[in-house]
Amino acid sequence: MLDGVVATVDVHSSFDRPTPMLAHLQAARRRALVVDAGDFFEGSGYYRLGGGAIERHVLLSLYDVLAPGNHGWRHHFEPDLRALTVCANAVDTTTGEPLFRTVRIERIGGRRVAVTAVIGMDAFATIPLAERIGHGVIRPELALQELYQRHRDAVDDWIVLSHTGFDHDLALATACPFVSVIFSGHCHSPQYGPARVRDSVVLKGPELGEGYAQVVRQDGGWAAHTSRFPEGIIVAPPVSALVAQLDAMRERLLQPIGLLSAPFRDAVLDRRRVLTLIATWLGSCHAAEAVLLNDTSLRPVHLGKVLREGDLMAIEPFANELVRAHLVTADLGTLSVQVGPLLVYPGPDMPRCAWTTRYLADTFLGGRWNGPPLALAPIVRTILTGQEGDAS
Repeated sequence: MLDGVVATVDVHSSFDRPTPMLAHLQAARRRALVVDAGDFFEGSGYYRLGGGAIERHVLLSLYDVLAPGNHGWRHHFEPDLRALTVCANAVDTTTGEPLFRTVRIERIGGRRVAVTAVIGMDAFATIPLAERIGHGVIRPELALQELYQRHRDAVDDWIVLSHTGFDHDLALATACPFVSVIFSGHCHSPQYGPARVRDSVVLKGPELGEGYAQVVRQDGGWAAHTSRFPEGIIVAPPVSALVAQLDAMRERLLQPIGLLSAPFRDAVLDRRRVLTLIATWLGSCHAAEAVLLNDTSLRPVHLGKVLREGDLMAIEPFANELVRAHLVTADLGTLSVQVGPLLVYPGPDMPRCAWTTRYLADTFLGGRWNGPPLALAPIVRTILTGQEGDAS
């Protein structure tokens, strides 16, 4: 009999140390419902090399319920993963029908427990436009309130997998007091909880495959905690085959590219510094009159003395490109809220055209760009190592 729920979130294809995570989830599944609160895909070289195949295998082998995140949104429409995915507030914009199953009811600790999910409005807006054509979202609290009214007589407790951010989830618990547990995700903040909001608890586990959040049904309520995955548990077949595949991929990711330039050695990547150097490079090599980049186009990876294949894929995990885009309708204030801090170069005023990422151009700037795109990763390599490679 199930007595609790174990949740991961924001794994982002982080499999450098897969054994603790996979072994713990394999063991936990004997007594707990295993769930993920979104963004299991994208963010590392493992995804770049495998295209999501490893992630799909892990989810289908070890998980019971999934929430869709803004990263890897399209994968949740694959039939096998869609069968595991729940979401209360994602809808077809033409019919208004839910895109996924809205709720799953399980018996946990002798209680009838409804497990559902929501994706935040801001998170949904960051999904690449081509992946969400015909898709929309309604306000999470409204979707949950409606779902509660439809199932209230058949359910004792409500658990929500929320891909909205911890602060939003604290407000969600206030707006939806019938919810017992909210597993939080998306924000990458240092808040982990458990945080109590009246009779509700909000919590999340360590991101990037480092840990989990868990609730166990006890007399009178849900006991909640967060923890890192423990070492020393042995992975049993068939999951052990996944570890072998990941070990083989890791060997390729450890291949050296070149010696890092002195300012970048033995430190966490300074994204703003690298983006500024990219803007300068575009100005000198491509006569860029202006550059508009978001900090989150790069990841703050800890580097050693040598740049390796895996480092570069982790720094720039999305295979992004730079394009010269028209900015006639750009609202930089709104854009910074949606995608995070912006580098406006040379600033502060933005002209009608600027070099930016194709992601920003297509998703937020109307898709108005021209000229051949430039792959971002080789430019980053040039900045970090001084090796030109394919950057020009």
